[in-house]
Amino acid sequence: MKADAVHLPVLLRETVEWLSPPPDGIVLDCTVGMGGHSAELLKHIPRGRLVGLDQDVEALQHAGLALQGDPRVTLVKANFADLLKVLKDNSLSEVDSVLMDIGVSSLQLDSPLRGFSFQQNGPLDMRMDSSAPLTAADVVNTYPEEKLANVIYEYSEERKSRQIANAIARHREQKPFETTEELALLAKKVLGSPKPKKGESFKHPATRLFQALRIEVNQELEVLKSALQDALSILKPGGRLAVITFHSLEDRIVKQYFKSESVDCICPPRIPQCVCGHKASIELLTRKPVEATEEEIQQNPRSRSAKLRVVQKVEAKHV
Repeated sequence: MKADAVHLPVLLRETVEWLSPPPDGIVLDCTVGMGGHSAELLKHIPRGRLVGLDQDVEALQHAGLALQGDPRVTLVKANFADLLKVLKDNSLSEVDSVLMDIGVSSLQLDSPLRGFSFQQNGPLDMRMDSSAPLTAADVVNTYPEEKLANVIYEYSEERKSRQIANAIARHREQKPFETTEELALLAKKVLGSPKPKKGESFKHPATRLFQALRIEVNQELEVLKSALQDALSILKPGGRLAVITFHSLEDRIVKQYFKSESVDCICPPRIPQCVCGHKASIELLTRKPVEATEEEIQQNPRSRSAKLRVVQKVEAKHV
């Protein structure tokens, strides 16, 4: 398939090795994308089954071709926030392995009509699910200035979020934003083109703004929080959950959630005796995130920011 030639699954070898599904295992790929990770995982479950979710219809079409109609595969158009319903609809109550590859895909970034990237001019869309009601144009053209500033700061940690929001508000009074190019030019006007620090690569001034808008449009962080809980709830004891993130906000959520679920007590330090009754449900398999090798980064620059964290579900403790 032509798309496969340009699609390089991030941290592929590491992800499959850490998930290590049993030969008859059930694997849930919550973000099947173009099917790269799933195709490799299927090689390790000759007697197993794989359920792949994606909210992007175009991605599912590519995944279907990549997986070549394998009878062990079930592909479903769904946000991974709905993973419990999808499993129930497919008569499944638990799985052996769960994979979440968070963030925007190469397929989405490379399509100007999807509006995810400022590298090519296109409509301000940014919806991972093209049937969803909210677009990036709606956010920049209709959100009150203060709400817009808060979105930009919360989802990008951009220090000049208020200056950007003010500039957007003034611009849209004259003409609503319609294209990625218009918004990227405004970001460059407000932020300039700062020189990268030593050892860092150049980052376009619109990078953080586009990230924030994408997260808001798709409610990515809220979905991630609920999906992590649901994923652990359907894992078999001994089953593994692997999460690949691409920016610090996502990684922080995953890291903190895994940390809290891997300890027996989450009481504040000042309390001398545990009163929370919390019991560890997982074991951390990757104390530090797994990152791409220099060789992979050379082949696929997008992998530079990828971080893989993996946990294993433990047997419930009975008091």
